[in-house]
Amino acid sequence: MPLRLAFLLLVVLSLTPGLATGRALQPEAQERQRKPLDQAREIVSLDTNLVVLNVTVTDRKENYVAGLKADDFSVFEDGVLQPISSFSFDEMPFAAVILVDTSASMAPKLSLARAACARFAEGIRVGDVVAIYSFGGTRVRRIQDFTESRDVHPLLWEIGAEGETPLYDSIVEAAKALSQRSERRRAILIISDGADTRSRASFEEAMQKVVAAGIAVYAVDLSDSALYRRSVRERGSEMLKALASRTGGRHFLTPGGSKLREAFEQTVEELRNQYTITYEPLNERQDGRWRVIEVKLKQAGLNVRTRQGYYARKSHK
Repeated sequence: MPLRLAFLLLVVLSLTPGLATGRALQPEAQERQRKPLDQAREIVSLDTNLVVLNVTVTDRKENYVAGLKADDFSVFEDGVLQPISSFSFDEMPFAAVILVDTSASMAPKLSLARAACARFAEGIRVGDVVAIYSFGGTRVRRIQDFTESRDVHPLLWEIGAEGETPLYDSIVEAAKALSQRSERRRAILIISDGADTRSRASFEEAMQKVVAAGIAVYAVDLSDSALYRRSVRERGSEMLKALASRTGGRHFLTPGGSKLREAFEQTVEELRNQYTITYEPLNERQDGRWRVIEVKLKQAGLNVRTRQGYYARKSHK
């Protein structure tokens, strides 16, 4: 290669972050305005028009269904059928962040949470990576960086419970870490017993960050209403449900005791049994509007779960 051409190529690479690695940079959240929960919207800016869906299919007994073909699926955006660009059912590696609530109210439940983290780590396979963060008092703390190790960091067994609950801040931190990963399947597992009481970030901002990074949220609800089947509605539970449903994850309502360990085991299994579908939207308008996604199956009696939508790119012309 001529010396001049090599020099120009180096300049281009240095001025184009992410080009050398093949990954597009994640955009910053476009809105920070607080809104009521029922008006919250997820915002995702796509670097290309390609929409990626990780889809879970189960039967009436909640068993995962394999063996389906692309022709068995129909993808709709705002009610319009979309042509599927690619389809696969591969055991892709995943990246996950476990968020452990260590606020004061978690003191009697912390041993259960630690054991569940260890059980989740035991179930990962080669290529999967897991990080662990705690949130309690006034800060979010990284206990373990992403690793393929099946042994959790000893620090997990030493942390105590104290203070308030900066849940949304922890979600923002986890989303930021996951957005830098190359894995297409990304998940946040939240173990918490109550509503946020401390964060600088809002619920809407946390949701925006999660959806922008293509993350599914699996929420293990340790609130009193979940553990003791109380009918009272708790704000913490409602938030966890919203995060899970809008991102295509799951909300585990009764995870006490052995159920808590089972929730983590089921999450590992689910991340291994997903279909990945991509499509290029027929609607090419860059209007920043919310696009509703719906996936349907030809076969009756099956349940399908994926994220509920995204915001289109917005032209700045």
